[in-house]
Amino acid sequence: MEETSARRLLEFIVLLSCSGNSVLPVRLTVSPSRSQFFEYESVTLICEDENSSDGWTVRRNTTRGTRKRCGDGWGKSAGSTCNMPYILPLDSGLYWCESMSGSSSSSSSSIQLSVSGGSVILQSPVLPVMEGDDVTLSCRAKSPAHNLPAAFYKDGSFIGDGPSGHMTLLHVSSSDEGLYKCSISGQGESPSSRISVEEKPITSSPPSTSSMNLFSSSSAASSPNSTSSSSSSSVNHPVFLHLVVFSPYFISTLLLVSLYRHKDKGDNLHNSVVMISSTG
Repeated sequence: MEETSARRLLEFIVLLSCSGNSVLPVRLTVSPSRSQFFEYESVTLICEDENSSDGWTVRRNTTRGTRKRCGDGWGKSAGSTCNMPYILPLDSGLYWCESMSGSSSSSSSSIQLSVSGGSVILQSPVLPVMEGDDVTLSCRAKSPAHNLPAAFYKDGSFIGDGPSGHMTLLHVSSSDEGLYKCSISGQGESPSSRISVEEKPITSSPPSTSSMNLFSSSSAASSPNSTSSSSSSSVNHPVFLHLVVFSPYFISTLLLVSLYRHKDKGDNLHNSVVMISSTG
């Protein structure tokens, strides 16, 4: 029975370890940080990972070709950075980072970039925004450069005016996802850009008072020589609370130690019974 419980517990630890590594290893960032550009502007694309390694390259799908790597007929590659000194409407398309080995399983999320040959662009977040955040949209004219009144649209429907060319979406949710564009009277209309909203990650809530009391009682029962004051101080210690609440590995280790401690006690009891029987 103990061996089965130990095996299940080890499988649970492995599952926790795998779930902690599900984050994508690399992401693509754009400078300037927007998804729409006027033609002949310069753009820098950077593949960023935790190790700041140069083992990544930028690829794209456009009308000029699919899965084209930076430096292969477009852009100038420098390690994990791709520089585009000037861009044209034909450079509109889908961009992403991929490992130098060409493995599609090691890649970033893709970003849609639009290059306008017109006079108006919409400045909006390049990456998905977090649920509950405020998002500001800006409608920009090529000339004059100062802010002008603009109208904003979502999925083709008018959603409001921005007297100074700006509109803020408050506390965004999944219902705010869609294609956005803007227009400036006498200047023209921008291309459409998609805004995506990500759910906020679920955080663990602190344990209830009853749960803490139960944990304290079980600790006292397993260590009869410890005093109530020392048990209380260890439970209320902030570092200990952090480990218990936020570290599943720590909790799993405690369970393993407890499991094998009970197993050893069972073996000792069995040996004692055998010795008494032999003496009798």
